[in-house]
Amino acid sequence: MAYSMARETLGLTQRGQIDTPQISFAAIEIDLVKWKGDMLAVGVTEKDMAKDENLKFKNSILLKLDKQLGGLLSEASSEEDFTGKVGQSTVLRLPGLGSKRIGLIGLGSTPSEIVSYRNLGETLGEAAKTSKSSKIAITLSSSEGLSAKSKIAIASAIATVVLGTYEDNRFKSEPKKLSLKSVEILGLGTGSEIDKKLKCAEDVCSGIIFGKELVNAPANVLTPGILAGEAMRIAFDYSDVFTATILDVEQCKQLKMGSYLGVAAASANPPHFIHLCYKPPGGAVKTKLALVGKGLTFDSGGYNIKTGPACLIELMKFDMGGAAAVFGAAKSLGQIKPAGVEVHFIVAACENMISGTGMRPGDIVTASNGKTIEVNNTDAEGRLTLADALVYACNQDVGKIVDLATLTGACVVALGRSIAGVFTPSDDLAKEVLAASEVTGEKLWRMPMEESYWESMKSEVADMVNTGGREGGAITAALFLKQFVDEKVQWMHIDMAGPVWNDKNKSATGFGVATLVEWVLNNSS
Repeated sequence: MAYSMARETLGLTQRGQIDTPQISFAAIEIDLVKWKGDMLAVGVTEKDMAKDENLKFKNSILLKLDKQLGGLLSEASSEEDFTGKVGQSTVLRLPGLGSKRIGLIGLGSTPSEIVSYRNLGETLGEAAKTSKSSKIAITLSSSEGLSAKSKIAIASAIATVVLGTYEDNRFKSEPKKLSLKSVEILGLGTGSEIDKKLKCAEDVCSGIIFGKELVNAPANVLTPGILAGEAMRIAFDYSDVFTATILDVEQCKQLKMGSYLGVAAASANPPHFIHLCYKPPGGAVKTKLALVGKGLTFDSGGYNIKTGPACLIELMKFDMGGAAAVFGAAKSLGQIKPAGVEVHFIVAACENMISGTGMRPGDIVTASNGKTIEVNNTDAEGRLTLADALVYACNQDVGKIVDLATLTGACVVALGRSIAGVFTPSDDLAKEVLAASEVTGEKLWRMPMEESYWESMKSEVADMVNTGGREGGAITAALFLKQFVDEKVQWMHIDMAGPVWNDKNKSATGFGVATLVEWVLNNSS
């Protein structure tokens, strides 16, 4: 089912049909000098690059390759000033191996964290894209001493090579085609367990790419109706485990979602309340979870319009980054199909615009749990939509809820562009989600929920206002959301306003997808 709304083709822009990268992964054992393909890449630490008095590598893997290349690897790495530092990479075309090129990719001094190997995979993907390689292999110069479990985890992390190859050029008149087709991981073991982990990594990567595409799409293309259509497509593609419910304005009125509908009232593009439900293909359900994402496909700020050079109004297409993370996770889980867990994916999608029908500063809206909110700032709209989404999530009889939102600039000021803030009254849930983020390498930091700050959120004419003072803005936003969560439900709010977007690449990051998938898998049986 497709949802076509007013203004969806404003400017007559249409997305190009770009296929998601289809890259095969395999873990094999083979003599490195005999491997044949376009590029053999070696992940090296700074210690691995050490040489003896004869300028020969001390590391056995590098020494073997260098001998086969007649000393050219040692010589070239010195000329390129390659020392194995994080972020360094060099690709050399040297005769003497089965591969056309050899690449060295730096892992730093002590690559103990999985994020180091994820970065290795993405760097390798970028190198493969630049060299237009079709078949590549990756190995580590130092893998001895690693446990079988560590090797599998590292191989899975390296499989993020697909993210490094991906380039979102759907809106260019001449989109580029991806060359890479095959990645072989050498020296980290073989067998069904590692193959299963690589397949899971592929599935997670497909969800991350989907999330990136949703955020990257401009607001004239990705309207609330089109976002609903993308969710319906997930339900259609994985109909064995997914069902979809899309509520229109009248249905939302019946559920008394006045807070959400107040935000949506000014836009020519009607709101769509989206609910996907995952149920495992067989067996009993032991755990019920909900993932709630903020889904503002564009945020003008409303009557408190975003102004000034730091307001980023031109990037407010990314204000549905929470929804993108939730639906990216849904796509991945539709492929993985974990047992024993039911998951609800909930997004109150709309735009925050300006018109004569729109919400004004000073208006009072009533949420679906009956609580009244004095709107003292129309640019604090995300929490108003999340209020009704959280009430709806609690009504699904779930035990745990995680919401994700590009909610506050205050959180970016506190933690910067790389780290998301985590707010929860539940120590147990905090441990679960933070443990999942340790595996995925996505950076989360738990923030305080200082109850005394709620004083600034009290209203003289309603139950609360929607913004407090400038100080502690991310905390008061989380305290606001807490008012719409059942006390019996474990709940976490993730403010991802910083890491949703990569300023250097001018592109979405896909943040949140991997951690959500890992958390759901940890809750499955």
